[in-house]
Amino acid sequence: MKFIDEAKIEVVAGKGGSGCLSFRREKFIPFGGPNGGDGGDGGSVYLQADDTINTLVDFRFKRLFYAQNGQPGMGKQRTGKKGDDLVIKVPVGTLVRDLDTGDLLGDLVATGQMLLVAQGGQHGWGNIRFKTSTNRAPRKITTGEAGEQLRLHLELQVLADVGLLGLPNAGKSTFIRAVSAARPKVADYPFTTLHPNLGVVNVGAYRSFVIADIPGLIEGAAEGAGLGIHFLKHLARTRLLLHLVDMLPSNPDEDIVANARAIVYELEKYSPELAARERWLVLNKMDLLNDEQRQQRCAYLLDGLQWQGRVFEISALMGQGCQTVCQQIMQHVESVNETFEKKVNDNQHPIDG
Repeated sequence: MKFIDEAKIEVVAGKGGSGCLSFRREKFIPFGGPNGGDGGDGGSVYLQADDTINTLVDFRFKRLFYAQNGQPGMGKQRTGKKGDDLVIKVPVGTLVRDLDTGDLLGDLVATGQMLLVAQGGQHGWGNIRFKTSTNRAPRKITTGEAGEQLRLHLELQVLADVGLLGLPNAGKSTFIRAVSAARPKVADYPFTTLHPNLGVVNVGAYRSFVIADIPGLIEGAAEGAGLGIHFLKHLARTRLLLHLVDMLPSNPDEDIVANARAIVYELEKYSPELAARERWLVLNKMDLLNDEQRQQRCAYLLDGLQWQGRVFEISALMGQGCQTVCQQIMQHVESVNETFEKKVNDNQHPIDG
């Protein structure tokens, strides 16, 4: 199934029911008075995050959603029934924006989280509401209000702790297969990954993290070339980026330093904030090099990039070095979590003094 990560829909909340114009009419009671009840409120429209949904593909076929209208009021002071709310299920990680204004309405990041996107209309009043000491038989009612109507832009950003970056055929899919149960397509030609793949990596009891593999980037991606730039937004939530470099490109004319710089360049053009995020170099296909070639190519790459960050040498195909990378990632994720929790606790419990 094709991965769909954006959708445009229209939601219409229910109209409130109108009030009732009615009078009590019973034998031997000539002056019964008004007894028209109020209408019911219109139903509202909610979006709810559901972890059983992975894409926005269903919204390709249905794009208009209505909540139920409230029922009109009735005689004998009976209130109309409230319209049923409409709950629309979306994937966890969905950003919701007003399509007309561009305003961010909400970010659904937790299973079960709900977001009110269209408020149902208020009910109308029945004529009993207008009875006074001087107006014993009011013939006035109010109609129900229309519900809110909005056009929404839904954008899915997958939730992952770690994101993989690299040119096509750098070995990202092979790496995610080696360290998790995810099984993305792997082949010896570019663009085998056509949509983001998520894998859960377990490194011990109650210790795991989520890794995301996105389509490879190519030169000019920031201007729309290739596939990867369309999915770079899925790295927005990640805490760490792994930059995979193919140390033995299939084309002997390719320069590994130029290849690595191309990724950084496209990342900076897309989002300076994302480019400033912590990034580790993972040098792949090292099993294809002898010791002398390893030393020469690694020195050439690190000098050419003037790299000061962390570096790992692996063979994703053979699984060599992958567990070391995963252990270091887990420690990093746990450290980030502890720092975040400490900040939250400090804000909740300020120190007196």
